[in-house]
Amino acid sequence: MTMRGKDRAALRAEAHHLNVTVHVGHGGITATLRKSCDDVLRTRELVKGQVAKAGDLSAQEAAEALSSELKAEIIQVIGRTFTLFRENPELERGELPPWRR
Repeated sequence: MTMRGKDRAALRAEAHHLNVTVHVGHGGITATLRKSCDDVLRTRELVKGQVAKAGDLSAQEAAEALSSELKAEIIQVIGRTFTLFRENPELERGELPPWRR
């Protein structure tokens, strides 16, 4: 399913306030990094990542690799920072979205 522009814009606005939770180091995308990113997507749906300056990957390359491996949507890529989203229908829906809790 492809996300609508309006939905993507709303998630970009939400992601602005998030702290970076996934760091892609000089080692690139490792199994541990994949697991960590998957855990954040499962529990919070929205994850902000950053690529190290010394790394071989660009933020766009890291976002594309992680999004395809984890079946997530790329919300945005700016500089060395990227944001991914994957809906988890099993999460309880309250007044606040999962990434705000």
